[in-house]
Order: sequence, then C-alpha cells, then structure tokens
Amino acid sequence: MRTIERVLSCVFALGVLVSLYLADNVSRAAEADIAVGEKIYRENCAACHGERGDGKGPEAGRLGNKPRDFTAGIYKFRSTPSGSLPLSEDILRTISKGVRGTSMLAQLHLSQEERSAVVQYLKTFSPRFKKQKPGPSISVPPKPREDKELVTQGESVYRDAGCASCHGSDGKGDGPSAEGLKDYWSFPIGPTDLTLKPFKSGPDPEDLYRTLSTGLDGTPMPSYADSLTPKERWSLVFYILSIATHERPRGMMGLVGEETQGMMIDMRAAMAGMMGGRGMMGKGGGMMDRDMKEMMKDMKGR
Repeated sequence: MRTIERVLSCVFALGVLVSLYLADNVSRAAEADIAVGEKIYRENCAACHGERGDGKGPEAGRLGNKPRDFTAGIYKFRSTPSGSLPLSEDILRTISKGVRGTSMLAQLHLSQEERSAVVQYLKTFSPRFKKQKPGPSISVPPKPREDKELVTQGESVYRDAGCASCHGSDGKGDGPSAEGLKDYWSFPIGPTDLTLKPFKSGPDPEDLYRTLSTGLDGTPMPSYADSLTPKERWSLVFYILSIATHERPRGMMGLVGEETQGMMIDMRAAMAGMMGGRGMMGKGGGMMDRDMKEMMKDMKGR
C-alpha cells in the first residue's frame, strides 16, 4: 500500500513539475512575443497611436479619424458582444485588413507572426485584458438569398429601428440626431454615409451583419443583437447594400479618404528610419515591392 502511495506521490510531483515547466515556457514565449510586438509597434504604429498607446502620436493631430486609444481597451470592430473585449483574431483582422477610408492601412508589409506579436503588445496598454476575458464570438448565420421582399423588409426595419435618426432617411448620414454626436473620448463623430462604398468594417455582407450585431463600441452606434432577429438584421444588411450605390472618391493608387494620409505617414516614418527599412519604402524594390503589391491587391478587392 505504501509503495502505491509513494508511486502516486512521485507521479503527482512529476506532474506538478511538468506543469510548472510548461507554464514557464508559455510565459517566456508570451513575453518574447510582447517584446517583438513592442519593437514593431514603435516602428510602425506609434506615429499615430503614440508611444503609450493613447492615440496621441505626433501624426494624430493631422487626422479627422482619430487613432485608436488602446489604453481604454475599447475596440470598434469585434466579433464579440457590445461592451466586451475583442478576440485576438478581431484585432489581427483590423491590423491585416486596415480600416477603409481612414489612415489605418492594411499592414501587409508585416508577416503574420509579426502582426500577431503586435496584437499581444497592444493588450498590454489596457488593464482590461488582465481582468476580463473576451465575450463569446457572435455567430453569423448563413446569408439568405437576396430578393426584393427582403430588401423591402429591410427598409421597414431601417425606419422602425430608428436608423434614420442618425443616418438620415436616405442613408446619407444627415439625420436629425447626426449633429453633435461624440464618441467615448468626446471627439465629434458623424454617422456613416451608407450610400457610399467601401464601408469601414469590410466589403462583405457578413461584415455588415457583424457590425449590426456587435455595435461599434466607443461610438453612438449600438448593437441590435437583442432588438432585431437574425432575419431582420439580414434584411437590414441587404437594404443598406441596396442604397450603397456610390463609390467614395478615389485618389492616387485607388486610395479613399484618409488612406492617402496614411500612406504619407508611412512614407515619412520610413524616411525617418522608424520602419527599419521595411514597409512601403522598404527593401526589395521600394514602393512596388512584394509587400506593397499584396497590400494594394487586397485593398482593390475590398
């Protein structure tokens, strides 16, 4: 009996040692990712988002769309419920695809591993990530077949849900409540002109459905997950797509809105040596290197 007890004790002790060893390795790996992410952040992100992640970088004052303040732990584009922290994949998606019409360009000059390291570093700016866990991802049901009846229903939902109060009766962002709107940081913010493409959240119907379901935290745009059924949300998606009949004016290389400013910021950062010889003016052929070509291909497809 004592022999069995000794064996079990040894097995238990060995298990504890292995667990501690693995936990230590995981901790060291996480610290290494954060260290890598910090370096990349300082070279690629701090110009707008600031060294402290507070959105007060030296370029921030030039921009109408204010850079994200990471210290609050509030993220617009998520797959999680309103008020919840984003998943790592949500932050990675924004870094990888950018935010159309803003200076936040797709960071495809960074590798997948580098972008993931930046995600881990961004989390260190807000204590929320230590105290809370992200909410569950909101599922996007299969897209229904579009038809006139669904679009007509969406028009009724648009009216009954009060969308017109901010976005206007025609979706042009000129509703009676549009003037004077502010975001979480008290910056003036205007409702999106829904007649213009591309949308900030992405080009696909699923992107719009996700936005209607999660809301845009930090802005007056609420979540409709509780007030509208999935079918009603899909009908609203198709109605919005039906009125999005105009393209935003495009500048050089097909960029829209403040994307041009984002490119200029990246150029200035590169020339100042902040990007370590990478990115849009980096090695391998300058602005037309492989990374730049991939980024432009992605942007044209959105």
